[in-house]
Amino acid sequence: MGPSGAGDEGAPGAGDADTLKEEIRAAARACGFDQVGFAPAEAPRHADEYEAWLARGYHGEMAYLAREDAVRRRLDPREALPGCRTLVVVSLLYGSTPGPPPPAVAPRSTAAPPSADPPERRLPVVARYANGRDYHDVFEERLDELSAAIRRLSPGARTKRYVDYGPVLERDHAQRAGLGWIGKNTMLIHPEFGSYLMLGELLTDIEIEPDPPFVHDRCGTCRRCIDACPTDAILDGRVLDARLCISYLTIELRGPIPEHLRPAIGTRVFGCDICQEVCPWNSDAPSPAPGPFEPRLGQRVPPGDMAVWAEEVAALDPDEFRARYRGTAFSRPGRDGLLRNLAVGLGNAGGAAARPVLRRLEADSSPLVREHARWALARLASA
Repeated sequence: MGPSGAGDEGAPGAGDADTLKEEIRAAARACGFDQVGFAPAEAPRHADEYEAWLARGYHGEMAYLAREDAVRRRLDPREALPGCRTLVVVSLLYGSTPGPPPPAVAPRSTAAPPSADPPERRLPVVARYANGRDYHDVFEERLDELSAAIRRLSPGARTKRYVDYGPVLERDHAQRAGLGWIGKNTMLIHPEFGSYLMLGELLTDIEIEPDPPFVHDRCGTCRRCIDACPTDAILDGRVLDARLCISYLTIELRGPIPEHLRPAIGTRVFGCDICQEVCPWNSDAPSPAPGPFEPRLGQRVPPGDMAVWAEEVAALDPDEFRARYRGTAFSRPGRDGLLRNLAVGLGNAGGAAARPVLRRLEADSSPLVREHARWALARLASA
């Protein structure tokens, strides 16, 4: 989305700046956001750490993160919106109610899957945010509403919205806006809301007094997230090696999943919530308001069985896949990526019921799918 409005006409004077700030805060809440804070349009406090993270290659195949123009905008919001003075940072709760527990898969294990074949072992585990509408669409709609409200309150104001696809270090700005602290799992955590939070930003050229930053680190000596990660992706010092993260492996990675990591993925076929599920700050977090991320009418995503889901996806060509999963997060890895993930999940689940669909995937048109299906069948044969 490009800048909205033009010029500085109608900018508020010092006398009514506080009133405008609270009116914008009220407008953000009226748009349905759970939190709203204001941060200065300054370089992120963790800019050096971000550049070091890129230098170590922890971003993996996400080359767009290291693009020179994108880095420049991440390190200075004024590069994204010339004349930017304030970031309005907002959050939305997306789900603190767990789904069915995943089958136990020993972390870092390369042992064969169990030979038993109970149906519950074939339940796919997906990140909680992915079960309904794509959160990008929800945020864009609400940020557009908030942008329109700001222009009504301050005619001539310019704005530019960002969700997580844009070059903004959102957790850094959210901490500076008082919305929480960055935990050891690198997630933003709020003592009341926990970490199941989506973040969005509205850049504006209005000068708004920043909110006090959240300065307290409430992780203490807790290491549950670090110790629970099956692939050792969470490093000391609040660093995530994305190349090892199950969310990266099942969503962002376009090629084969490294073989030594496949057993640890278990049946997590899209994303991962482990580091949030073990976080004590999520144990009493509130549930989100109904509605924002509910599935489209008539769309059941995902099916309740990995074998059924894999059969469904295998029958689709790329165009049919895009039409079927448009408006959902599952469109991100594409047909072949999702079938790759389902093959790994079926190989880890064990049991004879997975074999027929894996044999079909072994003959799929995609080399990526075929390779992972062969791996899964070999894994089942060793049980």
